[in-house]
Amino acid sequence: MGIFKKNPNESAYVGGRKHFTDVIKNSGPGGLLIWRQPEEDFNTNSTLVVMPGETAIFVNKGTIEQVFDNGTYKLSTKNYPFISRLVNAFSGGISIFNCVVYFVRTATTKEMLWGTSSPIQVRDKLLGIATRLRCRGAYRVKVESPARFLEKIVGNNVPSTSEKDLEEFFVNEFQSKIRSCITRALNESETELLGIDARLDEFSEEIQPFLQEVLDGYGLRCLKFVVSAMDIDDSELRKKYDEIGMEAIATLRRAQANKGAMEILGEDWSKQQSADILRDLANNPNGGEAGAIGAGLGLGMAAGGAFGGMAQQMFGGAPAAGGQTKAAADDPVEALSKLKKMLDADLITQSEYDAKKAEILRRM
Repeated sequence: MGIFKKNPNESAYVGGRKHFTDVIKNSGPGGLLIWRQPEEDFNTNSTLVVMPGETAIFVNKGTIEQVFDNGTYKLSTKNYPFISRLVNAFSGGISIFNCVVYFVRTATTKEMLWGTSSPIQVRDKLLGIATRLRCRGAYRVKVESPARFLEKIVGNNVPSTSEKDLEEFFVNEFQSKIRSCITRALNESETELLGIDARLDEFSEEIQPFLQEVLDGYGLRCLKFVVSAMDIDDSELRKKYDEIGMEAIATLRRAQANKGAMEILGEDWSKQQSADILRDLANNPNGGEAGAIGAGLGLGMAAGGAFGGMAQQMFGGAPAAGGQTKAAADDPVEALSKLKKMLDADLITQSEYDAKKAEILRRM
């Protein structure tokens, strides 16, 4: 009875036993990336069915014999001599050579989510304030080399691999690449952190090639990598930006007020400045040095004429007919008083004072 003992592998076949020929097709649950078909050591002339979006890998004693794309295939001893012929009395009808089939999903995966496990330390270049941020997003991959993927991912007696397994497999490598890329990009950037969401597409495109370097060794291709959000610990940043904003608003309002004043005053503004200068000179206890001050400013002999022009502005604007100022023509006493102040301040000479005084007295 011992030599006819039934191989336990037969229990995976329909009806619990191997048939003259069998149909081998993917019976695994949906969503798996790799599924090891439980029927093993099938007889010659068994049929292999490979559906669209998957690849079948025919393995003999741990070595990949052939990779099959979607279609229907006849497995016979003509092509694979190790496949069992008919019944072998000494092996209970089971081939002494072991052969199995793995089905690998080549269709695009669903979105797989990722997120930084701890905050990334960054600095806002505009303000110089250190802060932290977390990133999150998703990616999709596709098995590009099924044989390499099988060799790299599946260990001994591992029946299946899911998308969740793949996420966990790459989580640490992906975390390292993502953190490194984002930190480098932000350190090289001269823009502020607030409003960084406008650059998410840029970060996504920059990071994807670095992740592809990791996936290349496993026969995978990254079809799409997305940074969907960067969550900044922005309490200090917003406070600082608010302070800057209020200061900027105040500066703008002051500038608008000054501009409005200049538009209102117009030419009177320069007259007012001239009057202030003359007032300061008149109140100077060392008024006798005014001429020296004028010379020191490079006014030279023209100082008297310049100060005279300012005096005309202070006394009421343009001269009236005959060379008189309008103020002097209206009020000779006031004109003589101002004339005396100019003499005392050394703004005019004694002879100029006498001539102007005689002219005013003649008109009285």
